[in-house]
Amino acid sequence: MKTGTGQQTIIVIGNGMIGYKFCEKLVKKSSNFNLIVFGEEPRRAYDRVHLSEYFNGKTADDLSLSAENWYEENGITLYLSDPVQEINLAEKKVHSRKGTSLNYDYLVLATGSGAFVPNIPGIEKEGVFVYRTIEDLEMMKAHAAKSKNGAVMGGGLLGLEAAKALLDLGIQETHVVEFAPRLMPRQIDSAGSNLLQTKLKELGLNIHLNKNTAEIAGDHKIESLKFNDETELKIDMLVISAGIRPRDELAKLAGLQTGTRGGIVVNEKMQTSNEFVYAIGECALYENMIYGLVAPGYEMAEVAVNQILAGEKAFYGFDMSTKLKLIGVDVASFGDNFITEPDCRTIIFEDTHKGVYKRINISNDGKYLLGGILIGDAEAYNMLLQTVNNKLVLPPNPEDLILGSRGGEASEGAGVMSLPDTALICSCEAVLKSAICDAVNLEGVTSVDGIKKCTKAGTGCGGCVPLIKDLVVGTMKENGVYIKNVICEHFDYSRQELLDLIKLHKIKTYDHALDLLGRGDGCEVCKPAVASILSGVWNDLIIKQDTIQDSNDRFLANIQKGGTYSVVPRIAGGEISPDALIVIGQVAKKYNLYTKITGGQRIDLFGAHLNDLPDIWKELMDAGMESGHAYGKSLRTVKSCVGSTWCRFGLHDSVSFAIQIENRYKGIRSPHKLKSGVSGCVRECAEAQAKDFGIIATEKGWNLYVCGNGGSKPQHAQLLASDIDSETCIKYLDRFLMFYIKTADPLTRTATWLNKMDGGMSYLKNVIINDSLGIAQQLEEEIQHLMSTYHCEWSEVVNDPQLRKKFAHFVNAPEEKDPSVVFEPLRDQVRAKEW
Repeated sequence: MKTGTGQQTIIVIGNGMIGYKFCEKLVKKSSNFNLIVFGEEPRRAYDRVHLSEYFNGKTADDLSLSAENWYEENGITLYLSDPVQEINLAEKKVHSRKGTSLNYDYLVLATGSGAFVPNIPGIEKEGVFVYRTIEDLEMMKAHAAKSKNGAVMGGGLLGLEAAKALLDLGIQETHVVEFAPRLMPRQIDSAGSNLLQTKLKELGLNIHLNKNTAEIAGDHKIESLKFNDETELKIDMLVISAGIRPRDELAKLAGLQTGTRGGIVVNEKMQTSNEFVYAIGECALYENMIYGLVAPGYEMAEVAVNQILAGEKAFYGFDMSTKLKLIGVDVASFGDNFITEPDCRTIIFEDTHKGVYKRINISNDGKYLLGGILIGDAEAYNMLLQTVNNKLVLPPNPEDLILGSRGGEASEGAGVMSLPDTALICSCEAVLKSAICDAVNLEGVTSVDGIKKCTKAGTGCGGCVPLIKDLVVGTMKENGVYIKNVICEHFDYSRQELLDLIKLHKIKTYDHALDLLGRGDGCEVCKPAVASILSGVWNDLIIKQDTIQDSNDRFLANIQKGGTYSVVPRIAGGEISPDALIVIGQVAKKYNLYTKITGGQRIDLFGAHLNDLPDIWKELMDAGMESGHAYGKSLRTVKSCVGSTWCRFGLHDSVSFAIQIENRYKGIRSPHKLKSGVSGCVRECAEAQAKDFGIIATEKGWNLYVCGNGGSKPQHAQLLASDIDSETCIKYLDRFLMFYIKTADPLTRTATWLNKMDGGMSYLKNVIINDSLGIAQQLEEEIQHLMSTYHCEWSEVVNDPQLRKKFAHFVNAPEEKDPSVVFEPLRDQVRAKEW
């Protein structure tokens, strides 16, 4: 049927993400259609991928995919809260629940999927929810206010997302119940699942595997889950997330072909068994496959639009690789992730201490990457996926793909420019590398936001944004464009430029820097960065800068769970006298503090109230102790073994040298924290090669290593100089540290700083040892100034009544402690209850 204007009519049933994307793609390519949309929900299309953010303060309008007047502006008729209830294929007509009857030329079914709700006795009870719509979330939110123990039935992607929602709602005990023997059985292998389970337990989730629910018990509302193994779980709230079921009931009723296990059968053109009816998204069944991700749904929408416009684009399946963050834990799978030997070679890296699991499957000839799994650290996902999809030949050492290059010459974004122009960068919006590079080359786009506006790449799930950024920077570099590295929108300078300008203009406060060199009111990025620069240049008391510091620097202590703070006195080289140990014990007992020996050979005291901090530090300082700067971006510790003092293998006195080094550089602020170690022999008990700078005794002197770190992305330090005496070692360290302070970007560890440095270690050696820049003397003088102006920050606070006033929880009642801080027993000590 044609309308009076000669336009053909397209009716879209379903106003979810895929239905909206069909409309968006169609109106962009043609205005020759009368487009009508029927939606079941009371609101326009919204982002279901980030649905859980509704509990983090985002509103329905924030999640909406379009402005309120978008449909009207594009000539689209939108019927909300009015689902279609009947399709007459013979008459090409639809009938809605509210009585609207309309004819169509083309019909697009984007009905999506619903939650699969198992047939369990008691499923209808109060307190049982599904997790699909904003309305579901609103009901969960209302019920959670009176609930303490909640559970999610289902340990897949959606189940763990629902578990995060319960945690965000403040449910004290959250359980995940899974029928299978492991979490996420469709995405990750057993080893990866075990590690993920451990990580999620640490974050407060209770995991129950191999559980078959027999009954939801309770009178009219849920009270417990009873399992077939005769165990029981007491809960007062349950979220069903046991899978999805295609919404194909309307299609079945109309006589369209559907699969035996659900789904509307479509061909490669997205046509159903009726040539004028298309199906896209989670309701469509293509070659016995339901695609439960947004990216393939968007591709289906593109195909359907193309076919209606008489194009030739077709759908031949879709890569189901995915990367997401589950309750703060990176999880990714790509390519053929479950293939095993002898059909491939498998390389696995597992670090149970840091919660990282990486597995890659490579072809038996070692040439190609087939697939893999990443848990805990998925930073390499984008390039790994591109390597699989574009059949890129692997490097000689394919383990570098997950371990990183151990040569220290890797650069950020390396390899992205070698991808073919046909590489699919954004799968959600089907944007190729060539489109992004063309936007830079032909349209002058120089930012990720510009690419989003120009190509829509990165506007879907957002997982491709790091790759887009690298492509923009790489393309600009190829064009010989100077890329200015500014710290944020409020300062049009890099950290290095700001440091020089602050010295030149003798700027001493953040407000002065903003007035003279910046604009606006500043932000959480530039405020701590400028504070670090001010301290790195003038070594002034950082606590005086009220407007710019976070809690740790504002109160000279690390804020911990429950709103308490930790106290860490300096114990240089790990050496401490019995008298000092006794004082620490007395203080811990007096203020009811939890004590723990750290990996940096110090003693942390946890659980301090804010207004007790000055009194605690006064007692410690009366015993000769000083601030350990555990809260600052500065030198934390210099770890040492006992060296030649006691050890029969020790070549030199590593303890004395460690103490000398720590006392020399204590308190010096830097772009990121610094850790060090001094080992008395090659046996490396102080782990010097895992530090920002480390020193190892040799028969001829010392070996100096720099730019290593542990943490989530461990990297070995590299040899800067060998067999040098103590005086030369300190001279090189002076130059190295000051060069780092002057040139590194904010919050950049020394390892990352070196990785990004053109020329790598060869260049750094030339600067530090050979003085290739002619600045060695200047570096030595500048760091000498910082050392000569050292102050124990806590000493100044303790002795300044005005500064002490800052450490009051209640301004009008400075003696009263935070009433929300509650402790509970832990072995022979106490710990703060969860917030």
